[in-house]
Amino acid sequence: MGISTHVLDQGLGRPAAGVGVVLEFDDYGEWATVTRANTDADGRVKALITEPAQLVAGEYRLTFALDRYFTEQGKTAFYPLAVVQFRVSDAAGHYHIPLLLNQFGYSTYRGS
Repeated sequence: MGISTHVLDQGLGRPAAGVGVVLEFDDYGEWATVTRANTDADGRVKALITEPAQLVAGEYRLTFALDRYFTEQGKTAFYPLAVVQFRVSDAAGHYHIPLLLNQFGYSTYRGS
């Protein structure tokens, strides 16, 4: 099914458009870039992995570029990057990783 994400700016109460996102896979101790994208106007990247065969079980991480996002709003990000590492145990599943953020913090969870 794949991996997707959604970034919501809790400080503004709206989706975070234009956030850079990098998806990486742990390839025997070396992080390999799978894809790069930017969130759309709704704060989403609907398909970080587009081909079902690309998703394999293992460790992944998403890195969100928050510094540029907040700089464009005239703010300084306390966390310039948010890094979320997670495990894919079922390669046939869908993994939705939302990020809730504000200028001074962030949280995440496994969505649906």
